[in-house]
Amino acid sequence: MIESEVPGEDRIDIDIHEILRRIPHKPPFLMIDRAEAFVASRSLVGIKCVTINEPFFAGHFPGSPVMPGVLIVEALAQTGGLLMSKSWDADPTGKIILFMSVDNCRFRRPVLPGDVLRLNVQVARARANVVKFTGKAMVGEVVVAEADFAAMLVDAPN
Repeated sequence: MIESEVPGEDRIDIDIHEILRRIPHKPPFLMIDRAEAFVASRSLVGIKCVTINEPFFAGHFPGSPVMPGVLIVEALAQTGGLLMSKSWDADPTGKIILFMSVDNCRFRRPVLPGDVLRLNVQVARARANVVKFTGKAMVGEVVVAEADFAAMLVDAPN
């Protein structure tokens, strides 16, 4: 379903309003604030501005707040889902993108309040309704986490 990139295609940005239309996640579980450098069927960079106001910081960890690694992986997965949705122009009322697997996940450095996560996601392989991705979460020039993961497009439950 993902087509090859059209040569010379513009890289475009995605605002929060389009994100909310394209993926089912809503606050407080929405892990991307905006996205940039969209290249259809190829790559997307999600942006998450991490603030002390995040609800998970109350318990992870009081007095020493650290963004949970599983939420960094979720942010990568949401970025991949957004890439699929926009590339396929998927109807969010009839279809849903489900996370299938994660492999080779590594956490390199803690993510703290005030950090801006750049979630670099690239399509590694696509076949029918399944896409495999590689993702790197970065703060500045430092890789804080990385993973390979997969997602699939399915009919939304009734």
